[in-house]
Amino acid sequence: MELIRAIHNLRPAHLGCVATIGKFDGVHLGHQQILRQLKVKASAMGLPSLVILFEPHPAEFFVPEKAPARLNSLATKLEYLAQQQIDRVLCLNFNQKLSAVPADDFIAALLVNKLAVAHFVVGDDFRFGQGRKGSFELLQQRGQEFGFAVEKSQTLMDDDERVSSTKIRQLLAEHNFSRAAQLLGRPFSMKGRVVHGQKLARTLGVPTANIKTPKHNLPLKGVFAVTATTAAGTIYQAVANLGNRPTVNGLKPVLEVHMFDFEQQIYGQKLTVEFNHYLRAEQKFADLDQLKLAIFNDIEMAKQYFASLNQ
Repeated sequence: MELIRAIHNLRPAHLGCVATIGKFDGVHLGHQQILRQLKVKASAMGLPSLVILFEPHPAEFFVPEKAPARLNSLATKLEYLAQQQIDRVLCLNFNQKLSAVPADDFIAALLVNKLAVAHFVVGDDFRFGQGRKGSFELLQQRGQEFGFAVEKSQTLMDDDERVSSTKIRQLLAEHNFSRAAQLLGRPFSMKGRVVHGQKLARTLGVPTANIKTPKHNLPLKGVFAVTATTAAGTIYQAVANLGNRPTVNGLKPVLEVHMFDFEQQIYGQKLTVEFNHYLRAEQKFADLDQLKLAIFNDIEMAKQYFASLNQ
């Protein structure tokens, strides 16, 4: 899959494609249906498939504190799109300048002049351009003028529910990981490189692998039973804390993972953490001794959870 970062990196070789546009947060089963629709049309027309993304999401740019929690980072999203065998991704930097581009200019300058889109797949509720004045109907009108077709993206239903990122966020907030996994098409996980932390957990006898969390809002907080997969592909049962670590006055969210029966150094390596079971909310303890007791209790509860799966 070719990643094109920003409009100025588009070249004449990128002219001609079948495209779609959206956030594709989670690349869940509903998104995967749209991507299949895109690829079928691209194959029939003998053109590459293209997904257009905005980074950051518009809501994160305008009202970051109220923006919906992301289901995955940009890097993970690109990984999932590559797995769907998309030919190209155009990642547009969403900023004040782009937000001020009128819808008609967005269509003419990008879709027509820079991409020569032959066919466009998009939801009928999609809004774009300055003041969000661009609509599905406008795209259809301009498509007739410029010679590209506009097709409504297909909605996937599951148990009479629309499969959506919003629904999956709700399921994660309810700690319904099994149902969220059904709609995602995979278990919910977070991925990142292991970084150096305060080494405090090591002094408490529970060394952790620390993963920096993205800047965007997180869909989960608390203590969980998880499975952690190393870069080598080995899977370990573990307990994880995702949050600000209030007992030690943490300021930024961190994902801390204590893997059972694991003593290797994996700084700089990628770790995939799959969330299996909610244990408790994050809380501030009176002192480190109380924190240590809680951590050892979390470990015991997580081990009991994993043991119950084999009964």
